[in-house]
Amino acid sequence: MAALEWYAHKALGDGVYWIQERFYESGNRANIWLVQGSHQDLVIDTGLGLRSLPDYLCSSGLLPHGKSGGSGRRPLMAVATHVHFDHAGGLHQFDQVAVHREEADALIRGDNFETVTWLSDSEVVKAPIPGWSASQFKVQPVKPSHVLDDGDIISLGDRQLTVMHMPGHSRGSICLHDRDRKVLFSGDVVYDGSMIDWLPYSNISEYVRSCERLKGLVNRGLVDRVLPGHFNTFGSERLHRLASNYITNAGLCHKVSTCAVRSMAGIALRVTNSRRTT
Repeated sequence: MAALEWYAHKALGDGVYWIQERFYESGNRANIWLVQGSHQDLVIDTGLGLRSLPDYLCSSGLLPHGKSGGSGRRPLMAVATHVHFDHAGGLHQFDQVAVHREEADALIRGDNFETVTWLSDSEVVKAPIPGWSASQFKVQPVKPSHVLDDGDIISLGDRQLTVMHMPGHSRGSICLHDRDRKVLFSGDVVYDGSMIDWLPYSNISEYVRSCERLKGLVNRGLVDRVLPGHFNTFGSERLHRLASNYITNAGLCHKVSTCAVRSMAGIALRVTNSRRTT
């Protein structure tokens, strides 16, 4: 299957495009964001990477020639909001790759456990290549060209994205904040659905602090629009409600039940990933 068939995109305006993998029919299907800048373009998360995302960007015309009139394209960087398989599977297809410092080693190792590599054949409704099966899939090891820390600025020329380390869902989860446009690329820190805090490297206390930080962005009028890692986009009022609800519900009973789910998930992941490596 050609890359042009595998993906679909929608223009959101102001140089932002929403890209999805058409034949990955799962609640785990991640949103892929392309942000065009005057001097550099940025891909935020890369999906499973079962077909070439860079090929799609080129063949669909989403990587135009530089605005200066030169024949070369603008530099392109891929940044992972975190290294879970549904977001980081395609990172190996890019020359420039950025990830938060807390998860850089896991990406370098291609660590199936920390990348939570949990994919089934039934979720991929059209094989990307003949004979493909989910048991073959893993996040390929990648040495990041850029290791990110909280407060770093990713400059695209005419727009600046601030890295916000927001652990809880994973230890290296980040949001990218376009302060000038009041847009937040939130990854899996927050989306319009149940926020997951029971994975092996999740941390409820850190998640609460991250949600407090999200509420602070809204209270200071710094976010109008959220472009999340899954599902649909939403506004500041919904962001505040989602963050507040998590903080309210993250009590003792929640922590006990989460601990039990995390233990079961950890066992299942270890069994799954031992089969992938044997």
